[in-house]
Amino acid sequence: MTQKDFPLSALNQYPVFPHSSGSRPVTRPAHSLVEYLRSQGKVRVVEAQTAERRLAPNMRSAQEGRPSLGKVDAAPESLPEAKTEAQSLQAKVSSPDPAIVRGSPSTHTQQSKGPENRLPVPYEKQSLASRIAEAEAWETQAFEAEKRRSSQFRQGSIFEFEDAPVKQKSSLKKVEASEKEKREVVSNRPLWANKAEYIFALVAFSLRPVHLWRFPLLWLHNGGWSFFIIYIFLLFLMGIPLLFLEMAVGRRMRQCSICAWSVIGPWFGSVGYSSFMVSFITALYLNVVNGWILFYLGQSFQFSVPWERCPLLKNSSGFDPECARTTPSMYFWYRLTLKASDSIEDSGPPVISLLLPLLMAWCLVGIFMINGIKSIGKVLCVLVPLTGIITVFLLIRSVLLSGARYGLQRLAVMKVSAMYSITAWIQAGIQVLFALGLGFGPVVVYSSYMDQPSNCLSDAFVVAFINLGCSILAMPFIFSVLGFWATVLIHNCIEKNAELLLKLVLQGKLPQEALPPLNMPDDPNVIFTSWLNNLSQPIKDLVLPHITECNLEKQFLKVKEGPTFAFLTFIEAMSFISGSVFWSFLFFLLLLLLEMGFMIGLLQGVVTPLQDTFPFCKKREKLFTAVLFGLMFLCGIFFIQPAGIYYIKLLNGYWMILPVIVIIIFENMAVSWAYGSRRFLAELGPLWNRPIQPIFNCLWCCVCPFVLLVLFTIILIFLSLKTFTYVAWDSSTSKEVPRPYPSWALLALIFIFLIVTLPILIYFVYSFAHGIPFKPRSLDGPLTSSKSLSLSSKAQTKETPQGGKETAGPPAV
Repeated sequence: MTQKDFPLSALNQYPVFPHSSGSRPVTRPAHSLVEYLRSQGKVRVVEAQTAERRLAPNMRSAQEGRPSLGKVDAAPESLPEAKTEAQSLQAKVSSPDPAIVRGSPSTHTQQSKGPENRLPVPYEKQSLASRIAEAEAWETQAFEAEKRRSSQFRQGSIFEFEDAPVKQKSSLKKVEASEKEKREVVSNRPLWANKAEYIFALVAFSLRPVHLWRFPLLWLHNGGWSFFIIYIFLLFLMGIPLLFLEMAVGRRMRQCSICAWSVIGPWFGSVGYSSFMVSFITALYLNVVNGWILFYLGQSFQFSVPWERCPLLKNSSGFDPECARTTPSMYFWYRLTLKASDSIEDSGPPVISLLLPLLMAWCLVGIFMINGIKSIGKVLCVLVPLTGIITVFLLIRSVLLSGARYGLQRLAVMKVSAMYSITAWIQAGIQVLFALGLGFGPVVVYSSYMDQPSNCLSDAFVVAFINLGCSILAMPFIFSVLGFWATVLIHNCIEKNAELLLKLVLQGKLPQEALPPLNMPDDPNVIFTSWLNNLSQPIKDLVLPHITECNLEKQFLKVKEGPTFAFLTFIEAMSFISGSVFWSFLFFLLLLLLEMGFMIGLLQGVVTPLQDTFPFCKKREKLFTAVLFGLMFLCGIFFIQPAGIYYIKLLNGYWMILPVIVIIIFENMAVSWAYGSRRFLAELGPLWNRPIQPIFNCLWCCVCPFVLLVLFTIILIFLSLKTFTYVAWDSSTSKEVPRPYPSWALLALIFIFLIVTLPILIYFVYSFAHGIPFKPRSLDGPLTSSKSLSLSSKAQTKETPQGGKETAGPPAV
């Protein structure tokens, strides 16, 4: 390419500088070429060529003209030095520089013009200075025309671009900074030290005490092995697939629940907010349970535990009459621990004795979580194995108790009719979802700290089977203790009946035939029941009105789920064991470890979304954690007032299940329908170097949404037909009595439910109204978080100067 063929397009597109990410070139405008050539001493020749380019159209129409500046060697002999300089500069400019040639598609067109583009011959006779002056004049006219043309494309003038190199440098710096920040979104995210910490974290979150003892109670009241078959079926049908879904989303995105779901499906941005709110509200009142445990744990160090016998009245040798009308464990729970009011309307100041245990509970969780995921992994690696060791010790001790055999016999019960019970299926479905911790967000958060190549499908099976194994292991322990508890109470009942009959016989109110056997050391229940059944009918009719029914099976089935199961039934059973101080301490330590593992996961579902959303929370991680937990402690004081237990029962028994199922339904929709389950599974396969079975595509797209929707509908129908009641303490009779919740409590329940779930529907309507696509726009690019997306979009906007024709690539999903 010679000087005479040097195209004007080379002025419009200067050497290409690659983008900081290496994806797209950045072109410099013409003014930077002028500055560059002027600094190199070449501007005279190039400006002459500019004039040549402007004159060419008129000259071509006449089919004649003067020679172009390319023949500058034909200049007058009087300018030999100028001629030599011009020729040397021509040689430099006409050299084939690929950085210049590749700039414009018009280059080849200009090269094909031939001699038609040369200037007329008389122009060649002018001096070099006059020709340069004329070229500058032409350039000035060209500048004016270019200025008018560039205003249509929002470009600046040549003078406005005089400082373009500086601006481009700053723009490139900003692009590089944004790219660096985008990479740090993923690269700076901490990882678990090893896979064991990750598995322990998920197991600790799933092993909440209420779920462990709820499983045996559901077994007991829903057909035994029939319930177990239903549970296993639903575990494989929706439990493990949904657990795998949440784990895969967290590990694939490596972001919190709020960020992850907004990227998976543009319409599902509020799903993460809902799971965050559920975790936040649940943590407020569930850490109060840890406060109760710490209170009981402190009382366990007394040689005679206070719930073993009724307290004496001050300045008297008699027992408290309110305790005498009930059991010592129930009196200690309602009157000394909770100081419970008679109804939810009877509020009062916080219970001072529970204030310090609640503060200690928040301090313990804060200490465990103060250093983030690093400290959490180490703590849970100690808590989970220690929990297993304590459970084994308690299991061994429980099977050696008297009456444990009767409790273990309940494990062999199977009622085939329960297979056709809707209640059994609904209870099993709820247990599957809550036992695996789905819908709360910590599963996604924990998985986001795990390296992507790790196979989370096998991890989902491991976590599910460990959870199931722990539930099965807890069953003989719980049934043995319940059998012992029921047996002791029945023995006490029989002894009281025998003493009463003996007293009535001695008083002459009953005949001598009504005298019960006085020696019943082996099995009082069998001996007394056999004696009573052998009485003649007239004597039996005289005896029955005076005695209390002592039925072992009915007493065994009296146990109820909820906090009262641990703080009433189990505590009363522990008080009957020799060495009750040690075993009570061990039992409450087990409860504390299990609740702490669950609370750590629950609060991680609150802390991580805030840190990922607001960078200043991440910069001051320890201060932020301390301030957040301090605020949550202040909010939790509401639940230690005398009526606080009734609010906890309302939220835990009636509110929690509905928003969790709603969240799980929309999570499933986001992956299976918005993002596409086939595509999602296809992207996970190469990370693990193995394909994923297509059955999960069918489960996510069809089976799980249908089962979840049916489950939600039936629960909603049951709740609408059910009277919302709670068990309250009646101080006048010292008994538990059922009371209906007031209407304002139900309205508050509905209001909290709408606060949590309504943003999902509102964001759906907003996305539809603003034309936001239901599916991610880019189906080929890699997944990035919403924060990375904004950084990437900002970088692509800043990297192209004004007037440039560079278009950004397809946006990342």
